[in-house]
Amino acid sequence: MPRAAMRGAVDLSGLGQTPSAPPAGGGAGAGAAGVRMDATEANFQDAVMSTREVAALVVLWSAGHPETEQAVTNAVTIASQQDGRLRVIAVDVQANPQVAAAFQAQQIPMTLGLIGGQPVPLFAGVQPADQLAPVVAELLKVASQNGVTGRIPGAGGSEQEPAEPPVDPRFEAAFDAVEAGDYDTAIGAYEQVLKESPADEEAKAGLAQVKLLKRVSAADMGQAREAAAANPSDVDAQLLAADFDLVGGHVEDAFSRLVDLVRRTADDERNAVRTHLLELFEIVGPKDERVVKARRALMSALF
Repeated sequence: MPRAAMRGAVDLSGLGQTPSAPPAGGGAGAGAAGVRMDATEANFQDAVMSTREVAALVVLWSAGHPETEQAVTNAVTIASQQDGRLRVIAVDVQANPQVAAAFQAQQIPMTLGLIGGQPVPLFAGVQPADQLAPVVAELLKVASQNGVTGRIPGAGGSEQEPAEPPVDPRFEAAFDAVEAGDYDTAIGAYEQVLKESPADEEAKAGLAQVKLLKRVSAADMGQAREAAAANPSDVDAQLLAADFDLVGGHVEDAFSRLVDLVRRTADDERNAVRTHLLELFEIVGPKDERVVKARRALMSALF
C-alpha cells in the first residue's frame, strides 16, 4: 500500500465499455452516506475513475457464497469512520466475472485498495473491522501522498455517521504511529502491550501486520519477485517474496513457499524462516483453514 507497492500496478482506469451513469442513488448500498457502491461490469469504469478523487477499498465477494459479503460489511464499517475519505466498491464476482479477471482474483473474498485508478494489493479472506484500522490509515496516507484527498459528498456530517467505537487505549500509540508512517514506533507500542499481556492475540496480530507493512513499504514488488526467482536458496529474498504473496492475496503461495524453505534450510536459517511464517499465520488468523493446513505442513517439515 505504500508508494513502493504501487509501482508496476496494473492501471484499471480503461476497464469496461463506454462510461455509463451510476445506478440511482450513486450506487450506494449499506453504509453511511453512500460509503458503499455496488459496482458491475457496466459501471465499473465509473467506479474506478471515482478513485481519482476519493480512495476506495474494493471488495470482491460472491453471492454464491453469502458468507463472503461479511468482508464488505466490515469494510463499510471502517470506511464509515473516515469522514467521507474512503469509499467501498463491492463487486459480486459471480455476476461480474470480468471484473474479477481484471483483478486476477484467485480467492474470494479479496480486498484491494484503489487510488487514482491504481490497485494496491491488501489481503484475501475476511478481516475483523477493528483490524482494518491500521491498513486503512496507511492506505489513506498513500492516497494523500498521491493527491487523492477528496471526500464522498454528504459523508462528513456528524448526523449522518455512526458513533465511532472507542479505540482500545492500549493500541492508541500504535495506531497513531501507523497513521504517521512511523512503523518502528508502532512496533514498539505493540511490543510494550505484549510485555504486559504476552497472550494478547489482537496485539500479536497488530505487531505482525505492522512488521509486514514496514517490510513491503521498503521494497519493490517486481524486484523482490525477480530476486526470489533467481535465487531460490536466498532466505531473505524468499521471505520478502512471501510477504508480497500475502499482501497480493496469494496466501497459500506464501505459506507453501516458506514451508518448502523450511525443508531446505537448517539451524539459524530454518529458525528465521519458521519465525517469519508464524508471523504470517498471525496476520491471516489462527482459525483460518489455510493456516491450519499450513501448520500441519510446517510440523511435517520440521520433524
